[in-house]
Amino acid sequence: MQLPVYNLNGDIVSQLEVSDLVFGIQPNLAVMHQALVRQLANARTGTHDTRTRAEVSGGGRKPWRQKGTGRARQGSIRAPQWRGGGVVFGPHPRSYEQRMPRKMRRLALRSALSQKVAEERLLVVTGLSEIEPRTKAMIAALEKLGLAGQKVLIATNGRNESVQKAGSNLPNVKVIHASNLNIADLLKYDYLFLEDGAVNSLQEILLRSVGKRRAAQFTEATS
Repeated sequence: MQLPVYNLNGDIVSQLEVSDLVFGIQPNLAVMHQALVRQLANARTGTHDTRTRAEVSGGGRKPWRQKGTGRARQGSIRAPQWRGGGVVFGPHPRSYEQRMPRKMRRLALRSALSQKVAEERLLVVTGLSEIEPRTKAMIAALEKLGLAGQKVLIATNGRNESVQKAGSNLPNVKVIHASNLNIADLLKYDYLFLEDGAVNSLQEILLRSVGKRRAAQFTEATS
């Protein structure tokens, strides 16, 4: 399949041949959801902690005698029913890490990219490295592409200080390396700007999990 390549003026300057296995598959929503849950879970530090009645200071003495006061029997002022007492079944430090096979993670990315293409929300852009490192320049480019005020994810081919500075002050714009594309950002941002030089390297990575036989069958079916 082919994707149009835009310049910063919003004009289509060429067509780029891309793999249907990366940009033209049927999105697997279940795998996308699983990958998103995994990424958000792995981002948690898990440092939360509460004290049990054994860990709260004080409360070693019985507050009053067992019988004869007319009050309910109590053994410690640090029991859970007391103000300032310990917590029952409260959270303690733990790991929220979830594992997911690499093939499934890459399938989630291919599904998200294919969904962007199907919804016409993926733009391959050339000349991105020539943009001035100013917020005004990024705003002007987005306006010419008809995306002013939209949530845009920009994936560059390697580190690009000019693009990073141009988009750093815009709350709805995020600039990352194409090699760091992740399912959370792809689902959070409405549009994806993909630098033309990053397409081949991205395809090469994502196609590693697709067998040669599967690739050949898919090519025959779509030709």
